[in-house]
Amino acid sequence: MVAFDGVVLGDITAPCEIFGRAGYRVRVCGPGGALVTDCMDVSPRWKLASVARAHTVVVPGLSDLDRLPPPAVLGAIERAVARGARVVSICTGAFVLAHLGVLDGRRATTHWAAAPELARRHPTVEVDANVLYVDHGRIATSAGAAAGIDLCLHIVRRDCGASIATDVARAAVVPLERAGGQAQFVRAPPPRAATGSLASVLDWMLENLHRELGLPEIARRAAMSTRTLSRRFREQTGTTPAQWVARARVVRAQHLLETTGLPIGLVAEEAGFRSVPAFRERFQQIVGTTPRAYRNAFRASP
Repeated sequence: MVAFDGVVLGDITAPCEIFGRAGYRVRVCGPGGALVTDCMDVSPRWKLASVARAHTVVVPGLSDLDRLPPPAVLGAIERAVARGARVVSICTGAFVLAHLGVLDGRRATTHWAAAPELARRHPTVEVDANVLYVDHGRIATSAGAAAGIDLCLHIVRRDCGASIATDVARAAVVPLERAGGQAQFVRAPPPRAATGSLASVLDWMLENLHRELGLPEIARRAAMSTRTLSRRFREQTGTTPAQWVARARVVRAQHLLETTGLPIGLVAEEAGFRSVPAFRERFQQIVGTTPRAYRNAFRASP
């Protein structure tokens, strides 16, 4: 584990917990002296020289994306990659690997809130904000916070087998594998609203999600041809009418799943879906998990 000023402390302690319980020899290494983390000062027991002997090097997240680790830490990580060590990033630690060019041409992930910025800064990286982790063998990245635990357990299972990984997960009181990706943890905003000529049409669409909202009907409401509507809709919302309606219905379904005990069939009907199978398919596509699993994870206590 490499540590540096501005590191996210939880991204160090969680992997220490998982790998330590699995019997790995874990060393937290730093450039020397006390380091400022996101919540306290820490003094790593081991020097950076230990990284040169590590089989696996874990790069934790940055509390400030504009403040990379010092050259000594970057050099230790770069040399680890060059000699073939397994290098793993937790959360925004992916920005460090991307800065070093390790993720060029690779699929990678990071915390969903930081994913757009990672993609903007490093266009050669294929950023996937919908998964909990991505494993390429020698290079692996995880999404934010608890997703680091998911990746660590995956590595334990790969290295030591399912039995040991299950025991570690049980001892740490976490699931061995969670259903769905990190898309389910992103609080889906209402579909992007227009501030231009379609604003009133979008309001009308939100009020009529229970109806069939085909392109001709929306075009009539907007007093436009279907071709003009399609063009202006994309200009003002960034998507198509059909995709906008689908996401709006899923957002409504999420709210119902979180706040009511309605059966799944009634949730589908209230959200405007014509059948439960169609609802489940679209929900899985957009949210990354099933409606029932989403309710189990996010429904507020009565």
